This record gives sequence, C-alpha cells and structure tokens, in this order.
Amino acid sequence: MRERLPEYLKRPVIDTDKTRTVRKILKANCLNTVCENARCPNKNECYTKNTATFLIMGNVCTRNCRYCNISCQKPEPLDIEEPKHIAKAVQDLGLKYAVITSVTRDDLPDGGAEHFANCIYEIRNLCPDVKIEILTPDFKNQKESLDTIIKARPDVFNHNIETVRAVFKTARPQGNYDNSLSVLKYIKENSNIKTKSGLMIGLGETFEQIEETLKDLYNVNCDILTIGQYIQPSKEHLPVAKYYKQEEYEQLKRLAKSIGIKHSQIGPLVRSSYNAASLI
Repeated sequence: MRERLPEYLKRPVIDTDKTRTVRKILKANCLNTVCENARCPNKNECYTKNTATFLIMGNVCTRNCRYCNISCQKPEPLDIEEPKHIAKAVQDLGLKYAVITSVTRDDLPDGGAEHFANCIYEIRNLCPDVKIEILTPDFKNQKESLDTIIKARPDVFNHNIETVRAVFKTARPQGNYDNSLSVLKYIKENSNIKTKSGLMIGLGETFEQIEETLKDLYNVNCDILTIGQYIQPSKEHLPVAKYYKQEEYEQLKRLAKSIGIKHSQIGPLVRSSYNAASLI
C-alpha cells in the first residue's frame, strides 16, 4: 500500500489565463515539456510565471529509470524543425531564461548532443539576450558529444546525479554513477560553463551517503546543487522509503554550505529547473 502524500507536498490545481497561454504556445509549437511528462508538482506555479522546461527529442526514453514517469519505448526520428520551434516558443513566452532538457536517446550516435546544440543556436539567433540552461543525459560519457555541447556554450550545463551511489543501480539500472561525475568534470575542465546537478531523496539513502554524494559533486567542481523529495509517480515505480521533514532539509542546506558548494536550492518540492534563473 502506497503511503499517503504529506500535505506539505501537495499543490493546488491552478488554471488561469497565464497558464492557458503557456499551454497554448507550447501546443502551437508542437512542443513537449518535462513539466507535463514527468508530472512536476511545480508545473502550474511555473506556468503562472510564463516559464516551462522544454523536453526535446520526443517524449519516450531509451532508458527505464525506475523513478521516472516518462515511458521507455522505441523513439521516433528527431524532428529537425524542433530547435526552431523551441526558439519561437522562447520568444513568444518572453523568456529571459530558458531551460531545455531531453529524454535519453541512446539510439542516436551522439546521444542527441547536436540537437541540443542546434536548440541553443536557434534561441541565440532569435533571442540573443536569453540565458540558456540545458539538462542533459550522460551521452554515454562520449567526449565528442560533450565537445559539441561545449562549442554551443550554454550558460549552465546540468546533469543530474539523481541519487547516491548505493541506490544508483536500483534506480538507474542503465546508468553509471561514475560516468555522471565524469560528465560534469569534463565540462568543467574544458570550459567556463557553470555546472549543476541534483538528486532526489527518499529512495532509501542514508544521511552519510548524501554527504558522500555532495562531496563527490564538490570534487568535480559542480557549481550548483538541487535536492528535493522523491515522489512516486505510480505504483509501478520505486516506492518512497522516507518523506523528509523540513528540519532535515535545513540540515542538508548547512551540509552543502559546509562542503563548499557555491549555490544550492534544497527543499521538499525543489526540482532540477525550479527557479533556475535565481541560482546563477
């Protein structure tokens, strides 16, 4: 039996002219958002601020992470017009800060790195003053793919570690904890791009294991950290092992600061791109 979601993790449904406008713009440009596909609890709050996190390269994934609501299926071919549609939506929404993420595309030789780069180029062509954050898969730690990203110069490169080493293979059977650290390290050592990573808590990790993960991120010079509560999308996904209390989040904030991480956002409903512009 699934544990009842605590009240402090619930968000009201908001349907206003602003949220409808955002949905209309996304639909007009045939775009997916991680807000909808991953059932983000902050979706409506973000929509009221005229922002959304764009999900590129389709809405099905080649990996089957056990915490994620995005389904694992054979993906469709890339839409080569998608970067232009992303740029147009950024313009129509009047964004000053755009966040782009994707499903994992292990079927593509470069994992979709060039498609990410094309999105960045198109936004810069249409909206040169917009800051751009990308949240990417690990690209199988391929240096050529990471070099493609570096050449495109996003303002922030985000790759989520997602969970602690001890839980990683259970939650992300097709991923690799050390690969994720290597990706962040490579971007930092070969560019001046700010790096960012995040993890979910509540999957059975210990406080000491969280501390170890934060030290691992610090050791690859990760600039920005996010930590939020894992919420089970359905009964088919990994169950929640623990709902953290507010005082424990305060403890984690102190821990991140003591380790030396420069910027962090830590709280029950914090997600990778939540209030992203405030962290740079």
